[in-house]
Amino acid sequence: MSLVVEDLVIEYSSGGYLIRPIDHLHLRAEPGELVVLLGASGSGKTTLLSVMAGILTPASGSVRFGATVVTALRGPALSRYRRETVGVVFQAFNLIPSLTAAQNVQVPLLQGGMKWQQARARAEDLLISVGLADRFHHRPDQLSGGQQQRVAIARALGFDPPLVLADEPTAHLDYLQVESVVAQLRRLADAGRTVVVATHDDRILPLAHRIIELTPRPKPVSQPPRRVELAAGEVLFRQGDESDLIYEIESGTVEVVRALSAGGEELIATLDPGVYVGELGPLMGVRRSATVRAATPAVLVGYSPADFRQRVGEAVPDDGAVARTSTTA
Repeated sequence: MSLVVEDLVIEYSSGGYLIRPIDHLHLRAEPGELVVLLGASGSGKTTLLSVMAGILTPASGSVRFGATVVTALRGPALSRYRRETVGVVFQAFNLIPSLTAAQNVQVPLLQGGMKWQQARARAEDLLISVGLADRFHHRPDQLSGGQQQRVAIARALGFDPPLVLADEPTAHLDYLQVESVVAQLRRLADAGRTVVVATHDDRILPLAHRIIELTPRPKPVSQPPRRVELAAGEVLFRQGDESDLIYEIESGTVEVVRALSAGGEELIATLDPGVYVGELGPLMGVRRSATVRAATPAVLVGYSPADFRQRVGEAVPDDGAVARTSTTA
């Protein structure tokens, strides 16, 4: 069964501001694929997995797995989807410290209605499948980070779900532990499951069938400057847009505004000629954090991050004037 995300928008409030980490996203993951969602912290990876798992509800758009529209599920149907269709591997393992590895795997099986003896046998089979045949009776504090993560993977496979979602599964692992965990995730996909991994860890990429970048990466190469002329009220870029160029205001005045979660917007800054605007997004590889528009007719020149670095590193001109940065957007 294919996982299909269509026109998905995810929003939440943070400090009174409206945050939209996922903005009209489309993606598709097929059975047998290990798909990596690659992005920096704050790019919405965990939030997106939570929507796929039916834990969170998006602002708009849909998530469909096979014939099931996940974003439309409610009540018992949603509980059944979470239990039988999707397995989630959490970043922090989320193992119960007082229980053994086998017992940690058994708990969701028992909660799902499986008989005790059947749950015990199933837990042991799953631990064997992830290479922990000799760790049935070890508590989490007696296991390495890689072993704990493999217990978490075994637990997620309890009801043999066709969809597996893993949130930063290598975040707490050293390079020796990563190999076994990543190989295990690849084996899950090779067995015909759809596996989606959210990460910022490049060590996973070689084993991925497909990589979806949730945040644009800064372009290291130079490119010709882009001259932009704006009428009063015209938008240069919007909050949530992908970041590309850093702009210097040549003439006119621009406003930097940020959307509020209660509706409306807040004026962050009014910028005059000689100021750079929009530098944080391209330099950090994240989406635009604010909207920039012309308050008066304005002319701006856009530079690539590489050219921007070169410009701000140049010697101060004879008149002592240098363009200032706005540290916004």
